[in-house]
Amino acid sequence: MSSTIASFSTVSERLFEAKARHGLTFDEIAKAVGRDEVWVAAAFYGQAKPDAEELAKLGDVLGLSSLKEEVSPQWWPMRGGLGSTPPTDPVIYRLYEGVLVYGHAIKAIINEKFGDGIMSMINCKVTVEKKPDPAGDRVLLTFDGKFLPYSKW
Repeated sequence: MSSTIASFSTVSERLFEAKARHGLTFDEIAKAVGRDEVWVAAAFYGQAKPDAEELAKLGDVLGLSSLKEEVSPQWWPMRGGLGSTPPTDPVIYRLYEGVLVYGHAIKAIINEKFGDGIMSMINCKVTVEKKPDPAGDRVLLTFDGKFLPYSKW
């Protein structure tokens, strides 16, 4: 396990182990749970909070019958705490680099189109798609977040 995963809770460890044991993808698990694959992956990393029904479905698909009982309803995710800054994983670093390089430009365009405010990550839908290209496959990331005017946050 990577040092990031090694620091996870025992529930996260069990989720990853069961996923590997069953040979499932996040997309396959997502279809069984009724969520999208990025949300399911975020839940595995302790960054999203499954409700009791979602925990039961996760337990069913992963063969972890006691999962619902293991996760306290009072548990809340500790979002954003996934390692060092800047990140050292090459994929995560490139995402970080993208925000460093394009962040101000994206912010300026959001403000021009919507006014003064932010794109919320609460209830944000993130999709990852593979886009074939003769020069090498492309990664298409979409962040579909709600705009909140400055006066609302």
